Amino acid sequence: MSQVIFVKTYEEPIFCEREILRYAGCKKADVGMEALLKECIEEAREKLTYKVCYIELPVTIEEHTCDFDVFRVQSEKLTRYLRVCDRAVVFAATVGVEMDRLIAKYSRLSPSKALFFQALGAERIEALCDRFCEDMATQFGQKALSRFSPGYGDLPLSCQKDIFSVLDCERKIGLTLNDSLLMSPTKSVTAFMGIGGDDGPHIHKCSACDMKNCAFRGML
Repeated sequence: MSQVIFVKTYEEPIFCEREILRYAGCKKADVGMEALLKECIEEAREKLTYKVCYIELPVTIEEHTCDFDVFRVQSEKLTRYLRVCDRAVVFAATVGVEMDRLIAKYSRLSPSKALFFQALGAERIEALCDRFCEDMATQFGQKALSRFSPGYGDLPLSCQKDIFSVLDCERKIGLTLNDSLLMSPTKSVTAFMGIGGDDGPHIHKCSACDMKNCAFRGML
């Protein structure tokens, strides 16, 4: 299996205002909030980029360890997710640094706008990841594939170091990782996506998360 790092740049995914409001903690928006949200979308849309770098790797499951040939990860939940797979796509995605700049700017000027830009950034990176997963599903002839990120369940954030090393994220898409395992730009995601098996793995990210009291569970 060729260990080539691929890079994709996407056109703007369709904005989902309902999802942005959900990330902002708004179950119902009034006319003023809807107008503010549209204003934020228009301000952000020309400044965002949509980039993904990824690699296809073999995966072997050994008890609670996933062996990707170039690195190994210990996680009971990740092994359960990948147990029917013989390969995995490991990827990193980002919508760029401008969203961070907008959040920082409006944290000083307008807390309401800062909240909406935070929510908007979350919706944008999820939309990008969804688009990428759809592409991979088409490429590999499977149904829409789910993804599993560091921090889900017992998958440690420390495996970010291996992902960044393998993908060369800084050079490929301008994404960096600091000593505290925080990514910059912040509106970015790394994840594993299983390939192979009868129908491929399907898992909702909330079912992999141990935060039972998360406010978002009741808003899906």
